[in-house]
Order: sequence, then C-alpha cells, then structure tokens
Amino acid sequence: MGYKGRLASLILIDSMIVMFSIFAGYWLLMPAADIFAAAIVATSVALLVFHHVFAYFFKLYKRVWSYASIRELSGIFLAVTCTVAAVAVFQLLAFQTLYTRTLLVTWMLHILFIGASRFSWRLYRDTKFKLDHTKKRALIIGAGNGGTMVARQLLTSDMSELRPVAFIDDNPHKKHLEIMGVPVVGGKEMLTDVVRDKEIEHIIIAIPSLSKQELNIIFEKCSEMKVRTQIMPALEDIMSGRVNVTEMRDVQVEDLLGRDPVELDTKKIEKKVTNKTIVVTGAGGSIGSEVCRQLARFSPEKLILLGHGENSIYSVEMEMRSRFPDMEVAAEIADVQDKERIVEVMKEYAPDVIYHAAAHKHVPLMERNPHEAVKNNVQGTKNVAEAAHETGVTSFVMISTDKAVNPTSVMGASKRIAEMVVQHMDRISGTKFVAVRFGNVLGSRGSVIPLFKKQIAAGGPVTVTHPDMTRYFMTIPEASRLVLQAGAIAEGGETFVLDMGEPVKIVDLAKNLIRLSGYNKNDIDIQYTGMRPGEKMFEELLGENEVHQEQIYPMIYRGKTPPVNIDVVKRLLGNYEAVDNDRLREKVLDIAHFREVELREVVTAK
Repeated sequence: MGYKGRLASLILIDSMIVMFSIFAGYWLLMPAADIFAAAIVATSVALLVFHHVFAYFFKLYKRVWSYASIRELSGIFLAVTCTVAAVAVFQLLAFQTLYTRTLLVTWMLHILFIGASRFSWRLYRDTKFKLDHTKKRALIIGAGNGGTMVARQLLTSDMSELRPVAFIDDNPHKKHLEIMGVPVVGGKEMLTDVVRDKEIEHIIIAIPSLSKQELNIIFEKCSEMKVRTQIMPALEDIMSGRVNVTEMRDVQVEDLLGRDPVELDTKKIEKKVTNKTIVVTGAGGSIGSEVCRQLARFSPEKLILLGHGENSIYSVEMEMRSRFPDMEVAAEIADVQDKERIVEVMKEYAPDVIYHAAAHKHVPLMERNPHEAVKNNVQGTKNVAEAAHETGVTSFVMISTDKAVNPTSVMGASKRIAEMVVQHMDRISGTKFVAVRFGNVLGSRGSVIPLFKKQIAAGGPVTVTHPDMTRYFMTIPEASRLVLQAGAIAEGGETFVLDMGEPVKIVDLAKNLIRLSGYNKNDIDIQYTGMRPGEKMFEELLGENEVHQEQIYPMIYRGKTPPVNIDVVKRLLGNYEAVDNDRLREKVLDIAHFREVELREVVTAK
C-alpha cells in the first residue's frame, strides 16, 4: 500500500474510533441522553478535529507500526491526552460546563482502541515470524543489550533466515524470564542441553565484552556440537551504520588468538599526522595497506602510497579514494632499491613522516635468496632513510620483526642490520628515526594462516613444522596501530616493542582453524614436517641486553640502543653481490650478532 492509501486508511480508522469513543462514553454514563444534542455533536466534532491535529503533530500517521515499541505507545498517549484536554477546554468555552466523567471514559476508550489498532500490526508481524518454521532455530548467547538488539532484529527482519528460540545468560536474575517472547533458559553450563532439547541449528554470540578466553571456551563447546556459531557485529560498527545488527560474522582466528587492542593516544598521533604529508613504503602489502587505513582516520593532508607492485598499489589507492574522498591520495610506483627514484619522490612531495613497511619477509625464501634479502631489506632501508635525511623529513618509522632478535635466518639478520642502519641515521640526522618490532601478523599475506586454510579446504593434512614451535601473534590492525603510536611518541633512536602476551603454539593455531572450518580433530590430520632452514623454535622480542623493564606506554616497551658499527654494514653493502649464497648468509648473520657481542663487552667493561 502506498503512502497516500496508508494515510487515508489510518484517518478513516481513527475517525471511526474517535466517534465510537465519544458516543460510547455518553451511552455508558448517560444512556438516556440525546446523542444528537448540540453539545454532544459539537463535542464529537471537536474531538475528531483535535485528534487529527494532534495525531499529525505527534506523527502517528508517519510511524511504521509493525516495529511499534514504547516510543510509539508514548506518542499515542500524548496525542490522545492532548486531544481530550483540548476538548475539555472547548466544552468550558462553548457550553460553560465540563462533562468530566464522560471525557475520562472517552480518553480511556480512545487510548485503548487507537493503541489496539496500531499494535495489532506489530502483533501480526511478530506472530508471523514466530510461526515461520522455514527459518533456522537460533540460540542467542547473551541476554543483555547486544542480545536484545539481535533478537529484535531477527524477529522483525524479512531478510534473516534465523528465528531466535532461546537465550543463554549467566545472570541468575534473568533465568526463566522472557525477552520479546524469547525465554532465557539458563547459563552457559546449559549450552549442550539447550542445543539438544531446543533443536538449535545456529548459535549467535552476542556479548560485546566477552574476553578472548571466554570466547574460546564457548566456541569450543559449540564446535563439539557441530552447530554453526557466529558473532554479532561490534556495537561501534552498528551505531556508526557501517553494518546491520543482523550481519553476523563467523568466528575468526583473530577472535580466539587476538588480544584486547591497544588504546591509542589519539592526541599525539593527530599532532604527528593530521594535516601532514605522509609517505608509506610497501603500501600495497598487508601491513603497509593497513597503516594507510589507520593513518587516513587522522586526516593527513596528503597520503603517498609507494610500492613496487602496481596491482596492489592500485587496489589500495582505489580503496583510499573511495573511503576517504576528502583526503588527497597519490600513488607512486618505485623500488626502494633505486635510491635516485626514492629521492625524486621525496623531493616531489616533501613528506613530514615516512612509514617504511617495504621489505622481504619470507624466511625460507630469503634463505635461498640472501642477496635479495640484503638488497631489499638493508640497502632499501638505507636508501629510504638517507632520502629522508636529505629531504628534511621529520620522522622515519621502520617496521621490523621479532626475528631480528638473536637472528637465525637471513631474513631476521637482514632486518637486524636494517635496524642498525636506522639507529645510525638517528645519530647523524635531524630526522627522528625509530624502529618498531612485533611478531607474526594474523592473516597477513605469506603468513601460516592462509596456508592452513588451503590445506583444510583440500581435506588435509595440515602441515606443522614441530609440535612445540611457538610464535607471538597480533592482528594486522593492532600491528598498524603500534606503528602509528611509536611514530607519535618517538624521541629518536628507539626500538619499540609491543607486549604481545603469551606466545601461541603453531599446532594450537592449526587446531583452532580446523574447528573454525567446521571440522573436528578427527576429520583433518596434522602432520609434522620438521623445522625449515633459518627457523627458530621460539621467537624473542628483545635480546637480554636490550630490555627496559618499564613500559613507556601501556603495553609498549622501549629497547636499549647500544653503539652501532656502521662501517661493517657499509662494507657488506659494498661487496655482497660478489659473495656466494653460503658465504653471504654467514656474513649477514655475523654482522647481525656483532652488535650483541659489542654490547656485552661494553656492559662488562662498565
């Protein structure tokens, strides 16, 4: 029905209700009265006119009554009360009398029938959804604001394929109560019984404050029952309009292994970034592109996306232009190994801050190609750092890795030497140079998670190098936030490290992904293949002699910066191309560990 037809129908229904209410009131209290008396007819007409005036004023004709709630009921109450009050004034002025009891009965009948006519739409809709057995039976874990929001949307959405049949909540005061007609059947200890007894086909976790540990416990129970489990969207995403309440998402490995995000000092970041020109190298990569997304939130004047791969840079450029149309974005295809080109870009844009994310990061590949590791990770970092110095950049933030600590691989050693370059540049330049270390990034390109997912999709087996191998993990957004925060609090020369919590066994990560894919431990085999060249059993974030025990920012530590012998690095870059793979690998590791030896000698001497 169109708007005009709907409006006409409501006016007609309301007019009938108003006339019925006034005449019913007179008939109940004054059955012998002449209903065609001038006073009664005039009062009826006044009641009808005032009703339509106040119904329009309180928007009773514009509300969607199939979603009626307390707010709509309040609108009816105010409209009817104002109508009857206006009629009372009319009676006093026109007839110098007031039929108090008649008006009171009219008021009650008026509210009753107007409310019934409107809420019958809501009742019809709710009943239709509850009786719709084509929808899947859903259990909502959490009967708070989040769970109530989810239930309301599922009960009123034509698009949803789910029908809530029960809540689970640990609050004992909610047990045996109903929310929107859906019962709260007990706490999480009842989960297995409820799923079985209620024939649950879908579970929704709707507790925004749920800790990672609690989520792990709940999800493990759900996966054992082989019932699809999803999480409601984040409340901030719902409130901002980015997603709808009914847009549930599957549980991700980041939910199970991730940690509560680090809160940013937004004022310091704004001071460093807002209205500034920023260059991000390696902007097409997993970390570089997320750094761009995080930066864009702080409204830089210009964001320069610098990378070697045209397809990835183009993709990020289009995303930035679409999501942040008011920010100036420029894409530059350049190789950090080409210093002349890098200097050209820096002179053209005169950036205030550089975030250096460009690097080779694959451990086994770099073991086989050590020359490329040195060329990209060391020479490339030196080129960008020197270009930053020559063009007067204010801050330079290099993204490093935990594999640079006591490195056993060419990749880790090359990043360690790149840190040495950055620390040396800080000593000779007016630019602030800083390095940021973190562990493995969940879901980044080249990480173990995409490999595991492919292996699971193929039916297994999932290959793990060693049952005891552990790694630190963090999410891509968290890693990128750390980069921004480090750049904001940097004084120059520091190596920042995030407190990454407890390391995670790779085999546990594999088991979680198997469960997330809808399988159990008996469906997909896990095979151990042995450690690969250059790999460590355990990763470290700081060496023994690098640690400052105090946090300089919540969950962020600062490593010590002992002296650097830059001449050794220069000699490496001067002749590495003439050395064979084995000799270069040995040489790079020796240089990376030289700084640790030198530090121990200095400490001992003191």
